[in-house]
Amino acid sequence: MSIKFEITKQNNIHFGIATAAAALVGYFTSASWWVILLFAAAYFGLVNVKLELPVKLSWLWAAILLVIGAILSVFSVQYVLLTDEDFVKTTDTVCVVNVVLALAIYLVILFITNNARLTCTIASIAILAFGFIDYFVYEFRGNEFTYADLKSAGTGLSVVTKYKFVIDYKFLYVILAAVLYIVLVRRIEVQFESAIHMRIISILLTIICVLYVIMNSMSLNTETWEKKGTYRNGYLLNFVLGIRDSFVKAPDGYSKAAVDKIADNFKETDSSYSQSDAKNPTIIVIMNESFADLSVVGDFETNTQVTPFMDSLSENTLKGYALSSVYGAKTPNSEWEFETGNSMAFLPDGSVVYQQYINDDPTSIVSNLKNIGYTTVAMHPYYATGWSRNKVYPHLGYDETYFIDDFDQTKILREYITDQELYDKIIDRYEKKSDDEKLYIMGVTMQNHGGYGERYDNFNQEVYKVGASYTDANQYLSLLNESDKALENLITYFKGVDDPVEIVFFGDHQPGLCNDFIKLLNGKGNSGLTEQELENLYKVPFFIWTNYETDAQTVDVTSLNYLSTLTLERANIDLPAYNQFLAELMEKIPAINSRGYYSKKNECFMHVDEATGDEAKWIKAYNILQYNSMFDEKNRSSLLFPYLK
Repeated sequence: MSIKFEITKQNNIHFGIATAAAALVGYFTSASWWVILLFAAAYFGLVNVKLELPVKLSWLWAAILLVIGAILSVFSVQYVLLTDEDFVKTTDTVCVVNVVLALAIYLVILFITNNARLTCTIASIAILAFGFIDYFVYEFRGNEFTYADLKSAGTGLSVVTKYKFVIDYKFLYVILAAVLYIVLVRRIEVQFESAIHMRIISILLTIICVLYVIMNSMSLNTETWEKKGTYRNGYLLNFVLGIRDSFVKAPDGYSKAAVDKIADNFKETDSSYSQSDAKNPTIIVIMNESFADLSVVGDFETNTQVTPFMDSLSENTLKGYALSSVYGAKTPNSEWEFETGNSMAFLPDGSVVYQQYINDDPTSIVSNLKNIGYTTVAMHPYYATGWSRNKVYPHLGYDETYFIDDFDQTKILREYITDQELYDKIIDRYEKKSDDEKLYIMGVTMQNHGGYGERYDNFNQEVYKVGASYTDANQYLSLLNESDKALENLITYFKGVDDPVEIVFFGDHQPGLCNDFIKLLNGKGNSGLTEQELENLYKVPFFIWTNYETDAQTVDVTSLNYLSTLTLERANIDLPAYNQFLAELMEKIPAINSRGYYSKKNECFMHVDEATGDEAKWIKAYNILQYNSMFDEKNRSSLLFPYLK
């Protein structure tokens, strides 16, 4: 092996450009000056060095380059994604598994290219870019980029321009390290005498790496809360675990006989749950984007009451808090839980039902109401392709759908169509209904969508937290105040109509606000939470109001999957068989979501797999029926899950 230095004009030009670029970016990212100097020195040495290595040791040089690349790739991704505090939480074992996984990626590319230098260049850039994508996705919505997100990339891109992204010094450091690695790789010539032998060895080593990863990750779960996936499992491994968990298997004890045994306890319809004398009211459901009561997370003071009208509702109103299964994003999962009565508790973390699991005949409140003569209408003042609603809504049984082009796009608050414009559209559709038409309308708002960091000329923020200023929280609270005003207009209108009307209102999830503000509320932020503290971040307010006489009730805790059953009860509509099951389940398991369930026996929140006795029995039955409705089309219960007649 020989090492020579050949300083050339071309290399010096490359050195100058690279150093100037690093210094410029370093200035704007507040990078340490000594890092830039160290990079410049290393780059100058590498770009001018000439290495001549023994051809007989090509395999050794290739192995060294690949292992160094895998280690650097994993380190860089973890370093970019994690805070200094979380960076040290990743165990040595997890780090090794991630390096082996990265090495498998390098080996697969080597198998394809038959070129070690090209392999190292492609693999290092691709893995680092993958880490950057996760960073931006996390900044965008507050949780990690998973395999399930690949199917929802279009929706993410449609709102990504509304967010402000900041590139800090960590980005620069890992990019500089990658540049030095690629320059080193390009200075080393590695030739393989036999491409066939190289490919055979590469694939064998890939298999060994994959088996090692499988053996050391079988007991690991996909983590999607905050950045636990990155520091507990390592980001690369956590992403792969998400692929594994995207394939839903039948629950233990599942069979057609088990489904039939549960179904035998219920009738086709049941009117025993009637709550009023009203018949076939107009049913209006509002799922309000990011609408939440942050006081459930912790106490704080504002300059004025945030939602005075909603807080005042009591007469003919059932109200309280419901558990959502998502936090900060993935709205359609909340929509789906309401519509079907099913729960994300039995589906993989990170999945999006609308884009992964909707079949051609999902039974829902939409199809059930359609079967008894209701005209079913869906309204969402945003793009039809968002979360594939243009494909999903017809499957659910909606007769009419209205998207962004059907609304007055001058009625904008910040950059989204207002709640008031959606409510005006709902009122307009109600006024056009025929005298004997039974009407169901599902409205999904857009006004309060994150992020909340920009200032807007068309939005006068009137609500703010007293004391320390939190820009995003103040904007969010002001948006809630605007939603409350629009809600008052909607309720006031329907108080004045003669026909019976039921209005169901709930938030889809809590907003993704800065961790410092959440820490102010609960003392911890998003990390190190107890099960109770965690579930507080998933609570959203709801109410069911009628313009006819119904009992005033307050519910301490329920979950979104039960709201459609409560809707039918308050509307005096006979419960379909599956809703009868849900009504009984609600008595045993008052609330359940993707994070856990509320145990009446233990008077606390618990993980689903910690359930015992009668609670475990009911949860298992729920899991069996949900699997039957979603994944076993051949043996689907026609009693519990009929579709459109």
